[in-house]
Amino acid sequence: MVFSRSSITVTGKEAPPEDFSEEFPAILPILKRQVRGFCDKSTLLKRFPVLSWLPKYQLNYLFSDFVAGLTVALTAIPQGIAYAVVAGLEPQYGLYSGFMGCFMYFIFGSCKDITIGPTAIMSLMVAHYVTASPDYAVLSCFLSGVVIFLLGVLNLGFLVQFISIPVTAGFTSAAAITIASTQLKSLFGLPGQANDFIEAWSNFFHHISDIKLWDTLLGVCTVAFLLVLKRLNSIQRWRLFFRYFSLSRNAIAVITGTVLAYLLYKYHDDTPFTLTGNVASGLPPFRPPPFTTVVANETVSFSEMIHTLGSGIVAIPLVSILESVAVAKAFSKGKTVDATQEMIALGMCNIMGSFVLSMPITGSFTRTAVNNTSGVRTTLGGVFTGVIILLALGFLAQTFYFIPKTTLAAVILAAMFSMVEYELLFKLWRTRRIEVIPFMVTLISCLILGLEYGIVIGVAVNLLFVLYTTARPATAHDVRKILDTALLEISPDQSLVFSAAENFKYKVLKYTLDAPDTVSLIIINGHYVQSIDVTVAMNLNTLVADLKILGKAIVFWNWPRQAVALAWRLSPEFGVLFKRSDNVEDLVKLWHHEKQDYINGVTCN
Repeated sequence: MVFSRSSITVTGKEAPPEDFSEEFPAILPILKRQVRGFCDKSTLLKRFPVLSWLPKYQLNYLFSDFVAGLTVALTAIPQGIAYAVVAGLEPQYGLYSGFMGCFMYFIFGSCKDITIGPTAIMSLMVAHYVTASPDYAVLSCFLSGVVIFLLGVLNLGFLVQFISIPVTAGFTSAAAITIASTQLKSLFGLPGQANDFIEAWSNFFHHISDIKLWDTLLGVCTVAFLLVLKRLNSIQRWRLFFRYFSLSRNAIAVITGTVLAYLLYKYHDDTPFTLTGNVASGLPPFRPPPFTTVVANETVSFSEMIHTLGSGIVAIPLVSILESVAVAKAFSKGKTVDATQEMIALGMCNIMGSFVLSMPITGSFTRTAVNNTSGVRTTLGGVFTGVIILLALGFLAQTFYFIPKTTLAAVILAAMFSMVEYELLFKLWRTRRIEVIPFMVTLISCLILGLEYGIVIGVAVNLLFVLYTTARPATAHDVRKILDTALLEISPDQSLVFSAAENFKYKVLKYTLDAPDTVSLIIINGHYVQSIDVTVAMNLNTLVADLKILGKAIVFWNWPRQAVALAWRLSPEFGVLFKRSDNVEDLVKLWHHEKQDYINGVTCN
């Protein structure tokens, strides 16, 4: 028989295990070490990654970074204008949001592929707050940056782990469907305003008789054109040409639509398309974010703006973190993603972006994919993207006037097709159908109630699943005969917490009553149990008494030291029932040796 040191015989009785608690060190020295840690070289290099890679930068990287930056800019410019329109802002706000994110991520970013800027989801979430004034979008950018930065500094990135993949997929799919729905009015040239799923379709059917033929024709053709160009990336012959031709599809579509609208305007003094209109030229002013605003000639205070933003103050940064970290993991290629650093970088991008009239920004999956495919070597590629966006603001703003709104809607619609996670839904159905429930609950809640409330409901439902699983642990049981002793071995497959205490006790009693009358020993195998709490320990203690009434003996086999120590502190008579051995045969031999002592509840070694 082999037993651990937790079972020690002292003066004829089995002593409790040692208390392994250690004295807490003084708090002040720890704080001093942490403060010094922020100032050392390793921490500085970790928090400013540019200082680590820039001295090692090779000249041959420059061309790759430039090509990647240019290619991303050709996607970022039309998308920036389109997402500003989705958010209900003037087109230039989408470009303002793009360049500052690129510059700040160059300094703080740790993933070379990520491109920070406006995204469809962020635009849709902001759209609910900017109907009165665009200042709400800028303020939400600042507040989101502060929240994200603080969460990063406090190492609270683990909170994102409470959002499971089914919930994330349901949220992303709902956002894609909602965004696509809101673009119907622009695609078909309809009047009206719509910022959510139900409102968008209601507006569509209400104005269905107002569909404009030329807007519809151009929009549908552009969507088909973009989807075809996306497939060109898989052509092997002249692969380099077709790859970059495919990556530039958004820019090609917007340029084609703009040229067509301009030529019709020039030679016919009119255009059949609904145009984007004036875009403010030049660089945005560098000024603090607005903590007050004016709406209908009345000054709105900071507290009133906060009240208007409401749950968006939490929902927007949460979704921003979720989106950016997900993009970083997708392109990490097996490397560990420093979520804390990514949150600090994202927070700084939003904080500094608010000084140049930016709306909330995050990592863009589409532009990051373009960046990765273009062969970017470092985050310097983002600087080239930012510079090109600034040049576009300075020299091409007047050209943006002729961009047809239906073309921008087509660009967004084509991007949304790949965001709907229908493939994951099929995988969930094939692998674990119960996980379809949080996916569908999140999807439907986001479509009906809005993205902010939908993701909260999805997380809540998912946590209920976790709590239910925790409260109802799977428990294996087996009746065996060892050394002429009929025994019942019961094995929970996870740690036991207070919510599982009554259920586990009920299962043990049920298995005992269902077992043959010849069973005299109940073994509770704690091999998969990591810890228990006081509620579980007290229920197990009462279980001993219940089984004693039934004439059954019980022993707790191979439970963790934490559980053994808790049992001893609760009751020595209870703690002595916890044993360790290499195999069940040794345990039964020991039980035979102490059979009478177990029945009487007295230890006598």
